[in-house]
Amino acid sequence: MGARAAAQSIDQGAELLRVDDISLSFGGVKALTDVSFDVLRGEVRAIIGPNGAGKSSMLNVINGFYHPQQGEVWFAGSQRRNPKPHNIAHQGIARTFQNIALFNGMSTLDNIMTGRFTHMKQNMLMQAFWRGPAEREEVQNREKVEEIIDFLEIQAIRKTPVGRLPYGLQKRVELGRALAAEPILLLLDEPMAGMNVEEKEDMSRFILDVKDEFGTTITLIEHDMGVVMDISDRVVVLDYGRKIGDGTPDEVRNDQAVIDAYLGVAHD
Repeated sequence: MGARAAAQSIDQGAELLRVDDISLSFGGVKALTDVSFDVLRGEVRAIIGPNGAGKSSMLNVINGFYHPQQGEVWFAGSQRRNPKPHNIAHQGIARTFQNIALFNGMSTLDNIMTGRFTHMKQNMLMQAFWRGPAEREEVQNREKVEEIIDFLEIQAIRKTPVGRLPYGLQKRVELGRALAAEPILLLLDEPMAGMNVEEKEDMSRFILDVKDEFGTTITLIEHDMGVVMDISDRVVVLDYGRKIGDGTPDEVRNDQAVIDAYLGVAHD
């Protein structure tokens, strides 16, 4: 059984991902030190902490961009051993980025279509002739993309070059591209950074809908504590590359170590 199939077979609430004693250094700079936590199938798992705490580095470890010097990453019950990012994508893990990484000259539809590459089986020659199986595959993938466009309520901009879109809509398109891969685990790196209140409310709704309607497991980094506490099932807290808190939103917000390092004040 492949990693994607194994992940799909995991029951809701069971362990999907686990990182054990992860340590990552760049020269003499320690980005992560002995960090361990798990992610359960079907939950929203938030990673929070001050700037420089190691949050994006942890996502990059999960996504295969960084290979830690110490520790293990387990996905769907199997230990990963220095995989490449494209292998991770085929296993069912997709992500968005802190800085938007879209093709500005391409339309919304075409940007989201690039997220379907893991589901395209025909070779370049077949695609060039666009006949038979290649044509059917293209039609099926475009139908899936149109479903995502409808889901994210961006029908009006489907043919608009994304470089012309406002920031909030670009973030929504990037979410759509990640969803096009039909991920089992979706990694979101500050999905609401730079958004106004209304845009954050919309994005929060879409994230919860992705979890509820698609059954997608979500791990996200976010600095807006109101959003984190509202939409997360569990929260892990990093500070200077070390884990200092882990639990439900209520447990984390009342953890004195977290209050001292990050939140600043206790929340009733």
